[in-house]
Amino acid sequence: MAASHVLLGFICAVVVGGSGLPGGGGVGRGHDVLEIARAEVGVREVGQNGGKRVAEYLAYTGIIVPAPYCASFVSWCFGQAGYKEPRTAWSPALFPKDRVVEIASMPRNDERGLVFGIYFPELKRIGHVGFVEVVRGEWIQTIEGNTGPEGGREGTGVFRRLRHKRTISKYSNWLGNGKI
Repeated sequence: MAASHVLLGFICAVVVGGSGLPGGGGVGRGHDVLEIARAEVGVREVGQNGGKRVAEYLAYTGIIVPAPYCASFVSWCFGQAGYKEPRTAWSPALFPKDRVVEIASMPRNDERGLVFGIYFPELKRIGHVGFVEVVRGEWIQTIEGNTGPEGGREGTGVFRRLRHKRTISKYSNWLGNGKI
């Protein structure tokens, strides 16, 4: 009887938690980072690039409010998941050569938790970053800080967005070898 209760409890934990299921919250593939990012969707700025939660993202990377925070948001999420890296407020720094990956060559669903970067010609650099949540054909569902419903790089909070693959310049993988 006790064994059946333990087995039932385990099955419930897997089903409710999603751990180990496709799209679930298993550790080591970025799902924990994405769960943290998902919990932040809906955070809104106070003023421009300000507010308590935005200040926490920025403080994690040593920046004082107000300031753009998309890279700080990404870094903060990794930190909350127990990763030592990345820890930067500078979006181009999230794409060192040894972390850049080609999304087209990745197995399906392995792209979840990657960091994406959008290149801005007027800046001559990657000027906005966020997380790949899921790839749907030519479209990528993302979670990103310092954006808005219109998708700009100066937004009003943390949003879930849908972006076409052709708008993404680079992807980087911070999920391996970064745990404390």
